[in-house]
Amino acid sequence: MANALISIQIIPKTKNGESVIPYVDEAIKVIQDAGVKHEVHPLETTMEGEFSELMEVIRKMNDRMVEIGSSNVISQVKILYQPEGITMSQLTEKYE
Repeated sequence: MANALISIQIIPKTKNGESVIPYVDEAIKVIQDAGVKHEVHPLETTMEGEFSELMEVIRKMNDRMVEIGSSNVISQVKILYQPEGITMSQLTEKYE
């Protein structure tokens, strides 16, 4: 079972103030390519998995932003670490 939920909002600095949407799309692609369970929401994406694996995904997201032209990146991250296990559905099932 997963031991962490991590929500991330990635805010890349663009060259000439252009839209960040293509950058955010690339960041989400990094998550998808990692194969971790995730849910995309309007202001952030939540991932479910092993803490160290998810932190590596965040590193790769930031690296990708720089690779495609961002001079810097702000990553706003929320972490729930629960060694005995946690899933997104455990926190949201009463709302479904």
